Formats: sequence, structure tokens, C-alpha cells
Amino acid sequence: MKLKATVLGLLVGMSINAYADISNYQLTEVVALSRHSVRAPLSAPNSILGQITPHQWAKWSAPKSELTLRGGILETEMGQYFRKWLNLEGLIKEDQCPNEDEINIYANSMQRTVATANYFATAFKPTCGLKAYHRFKPSTMDPIFFPRLTKATPAFTQLANQQINQLDGYKNVDQLTASLKPIFQNLEKILDLQDSPLCKQKNICQFNDFHTGIILKSGDEPRLTGTLQLGTKIADALVLQYLENPEQEPTIFDKQITQAQMQNISKIKDTYGDILFAAPIVAVNVAHPLLVYMRDELLAKNRKFTYLVGHDSNLTSVMTALEIITPTLPQSLESRTPIGSKLLFEKFIDKKSGKLFIRPQLVYQSTSQIRHLLPLDLQKPPMRVDLDFKGLKKNAAGLYQFSEVITRFNQAITQYERI
Repeated sequence: MKLKATVLGLLVGMSINAYADISNYQLTEVVALSRHSVRAPLSAPNSILGQITPHQWAKWSAPKSELTLRGGILETEMGQYFRKWLNLEGLIKEDQCPNEDEINIYANSMQRTVATANYFATAFKPTCGLKAYHRFKPSTMDPIFFPRLTKATPAFTQLANQQINQLDGYKNVDQLTASLKPIFQNLEKILDLQDSPLCKQKNICQFNDFHTGIILKSGDEPRLTGTLQLGTKIADALVLQYLENPEQEPTIFDKQITQAQMQNISKIKDTYGDILFAAPIVAVNVAHPLLVYMRDELLAKNRKFTYLVGHDSNLTSVMTALEIITPTLPQSLESRTPIGSKLLFEKFIDKKSGKLFIRPQLVYQSTSQIRHLLPLDLQKPPMRVDLDFKGLKKNAAGLYQFSEVITRFNQAITQYERI
């Protein structure tokens, strides 16, 4: 059994605790919250993206905001990997079809999330007719996954603005935005902004206004205005275009773009996401439905595997609300929730004492695996990074007590109820 634990540690990827001896524990359940895989940009090329540069954007294999062909292939590979991994763990046998009580695959009703769930389900159990479900007509936000504010009292708004303006140790959100000035200047050169229709027609020729407005309205997602909001649309499209390009050092708009440059560009949209969803009081507000759902799945009597498909905003808000510390992610353009990443809560039972434990991890495909469509299996796994709960203590095997993790869920849920 000790040998199996060591072998498994070598197979599951880059996990800090993968080499810990977990031979005294048996995996009994996994609850996963996934971001959809690679999609086309949210804005069409003939929108602001077409005005911001004189160059032509790449042609996509899907309409705006929808999962691309590459995204479908990548999620198929993830489904195959999860099948092999959970079979190795003895949780779901390769030659058996799980019943409806044992598995739950549930997606937001947007095309990119439904498609991601369906690709995963087919690869996870290709001979079982496994169904992923969603609750609403296509391109509708399910309230479980909709990262909207359902409470926006004056006291909430005041505290939310205070927390947002203190992110990353800056005096305010404008100062945080201004810290990205060198990246914005590089973006101007990549786009040839000076020659763009936006510059010639509307005299927007530089990204030099770093005032960021914050809009917190009940029933809607948190929103920002200003250069950071515009820059995020551009950065999002450039990062996705980079991931779609199989060349080692691709050319974007006739310019060589390195992976290091793309990491800097991604920082614009990563900062945007943090401002919107990483303030603690905002996180417990927008993540509330998901937190309740995920807690209930962890407590479900017969459940073995839950796979929820949403968005980066869902992962960011859930991790923030639960006070999960995200380390630096190796081999990723995105700093917190890479495209297609999965937040895992693995539930183990101690074979001797019968006590339950949780191991939180983030699983994602590396930039190279995404760009080159590298097949995944137990010998060539996706990236795995162990996560930490702030204020909770791991045991020698790198696991948290199940009761303490459920208490952390309940605390976040109660925080929402007190808003």
C-alpha cells in the first residue's frame, strides 16, 4: 500500500503533498468545480476588438463566447484522465457504470459550460451513456452559477468598496490599475493602437486613464468601468488567441509574442477578476448558491463524484469565500484559475479510525498541454497544485479534517446570511 501511494504521487502531477504517505486513507468522494475550457472571445471581432487595432483578429472555430474545437478536445482529454485516475483510486471502476446517486455532472446553461460538461462526460464514461445536465434554455445563466450580488445594502456596499480598494496592499483600486501601466504601454505597441480606428475616430490613442469605477448593484454581477475593463477584453482575446496557436513562439499582428509577454498581458484580466470577485464580502455574496450546493454534495450519502462546470468567477469567489490560499501556479499564463482548471475537494476516510478528511487541489492543463493538445494519462498528467485553507492545520498526510472544512463552508454561508 505504501508503494501504491508513492506511485500515485508520481502519476498525479505536480502536487506538493503527492509524495505524502496516504496509504492509510481511502478516497471516497471527489467534488470538482471546473472552469469551462477554451472558448472564443466574449466580444466579436467587429466590436470594440475590431476598432482597437488596424489588424485582423484570428478566425475562431466557434461564435463569440462559445467553446472552440480545441476546447472540446482538451476537455475530452481531461475526462479520459479523470476516468483513469478514479479507477486507479478504486473510486469508480473502469468496467462499471455508476448509478445516478453516485455521479452528478451539472453545468451552467451557457453554451461553453454545457459543451464542456458534455465533452467531459462522454470521455469519462464513453460506454455508459452518461448525461451532463443543465437546468435552463441555452445561453441562460443558472442562479447557482450566476456570480451576481443578491444583497447590496448600504453597509455591504461600503465594506465591499473598502475591501476592493485595499487589494494587494495598494491604497486604492486606481493605484492598483496604474501599477499595470508598463503592460498597457506594451499592449499599445502590440495592437498598433495609434493606427487603429479607435484612435482616428474617437481619439483614444493611449491607455493612460487609470481611474477604475466600481459598480455594485443587486441582481447583477459586480462590474468595473475604465481602462481596466477595456484592457481585459483585449487581454482575454489575446490570451485565447495565443492558446489557440500551436506555434512555439507565435506571431500576433506581425509581432513575435513570447510566453512571458503573454503572462504579463494575462495579468490585466487576472487583476480585473480579483477586483471583481476576490474581496471577501463580495465573494461570500456571489458564491453563496455554489457554496451551499457544494457543501451538500460533500455531505451526500451515496455520492462518489460531482463535476460542476462554471466560470473563472465561480472558482475565484468560492476560493476567496472559503479562505483558500492559491500558490503561484507553475506553467500557466493565468495566475489563479487557468482556462479549464478544476478546483477539487477530495474526501478521504482513515481506514483505521474511520475519520474523514479533505484535500483541496487545483488541477489544470499546462500552457504547453493546451497549445499542443498533448494527450493526458497517468504517465502524462495535468498539473496538480495543493491548496491551503487559511487558519486550518493539515495532518502529516497533507489532509484537513472533514468537520473543519464543513465548518469553513458553514461560516461562509453564515456570512452571507448576515449581510
